Amino acid sequence: MHKYRLISKKGEGTFSEVLKAQSIKTGKFVAIKCMKNHFNNIDQVNNLREIQALRRLSPHPHIVKLIEVLYDEPTGRLALVFELMELNMYEWIRGRRTYLPEAKIKNYIYQLLKSIDHMHTNGIFHRDIKPENVLLIEDNLKLADFGSCRGIYSKQPYTEYISTRWYRPPECLLTDGFYNYKMDIWGVGCVFFEVSELFPLFPGKNELDQINKIHNILGTPPQKILDEFKSHASHMEINFPPKEGTGLEKLILHVTPEARDLICKMLVYNHEERITAKEALNHPYFKDFVDEASRRIPSPVSKLPPADTAAGEKTKEEKTSNKRFLPLIGKNPGSKNPSYTKISMSLENKSPAPKNYVTAIKHVSPYGQKNFKSYY
Repeated sequence: MHKYRLISKKGEGTFSEVLKAQSIKTGKFVAIKCMKNHFNNIDQVNNLREIQALRRLSPHPHIVKLIEVLYDEPTGRLALVFELMELNMYEWIRGRRTYLPEAKIKNYIYQLLKSIDHMHTNGIFHRDIKPENVLLIEDNLKLADFGSCRGIYSKQPYTEYISTRWYRPPECLLTDGFYNYKMDIWGVGCVFFEVSELFPLFPGKNELDQINKIHNILGTPPQKILDEFKSHASHMEINFPPKEGTGLEKLILHVTPEARDLICKMLVYNHEERITAKEALNHPYFKDFVDEASRRIPSPVSKLPPADTAAGEKTKEEKTSNKRFLPLIGKNPGSKNPSYTKISMSLENKSPAPKNYVTAIKHVSPYGQKNFKSYY
């Protein structure tokens, strides 16, 4: 931390606090995420899901950039240094009394879906999509906080109570951890509604209230969906009286029909019928974006090594590769403590990587193909 001058505290969560700081060398401002847990060794740091995910997903224009990782071995303290964004989406809409420009909302939701599609294509889902984890700077959006992510093809059941309650889909609320990557789409739908209407869609006070709020608007699920929930539920009795909801469409009358249709396709009970991020990007709501992209000349596609694990297991090709794309470990020459270790995420770092580190970007594969192992 001697490289940075701490300025102020930006926020705090269960597992970390975020500080605004300035690089003493460059003068650039950064956000430092200080982890509250202590880590016994470098292997524990390497196995941290957030680092594994960012290693796989970076660089990407809509994924927050991890500049470096600072680990102090004697104390076990860990800090992640990120690029500094202006504000998050919750701060953007907080206190507003007039609707935001539709063009601005459309631009941000399109970028959010681009980040989700990139994650899902690379075999990872976020599990905590909410306005606070969507960062903004001018017209650019970047998704952050990958501490809860999992591999799409890892084995169910998952942790039951993972995403923030208001943005948690029914399959997370009503089953013992039997959900999949489509939970991210439900979260995007809730965020889309919230930035359009300036209030949260399902602000439940507790788990049962959360379910009731969903039923009040969408109605109770079809019996087939309820039976599926029951087959994977032991922590609660699923016996809801039939209820016809008020309807989601009535709450978003001021938005365009295309926006209304897209939100409704994100917020459906059956996750199999829920729209994917890739499908959403091609929805008529984003027609102007799609038309603009189709007019551009496609850039050459570079050949990438085969996909393997989101945790960074090396392929045969990678073992002999010298590419410098991912975290490199080395002693910090400026530290008085010889055991102080730095993990650098810089793409410009040309020093040889230790043998136990991945040295090539993973191949991007459509998330409809189950060709990923998962160590999440």
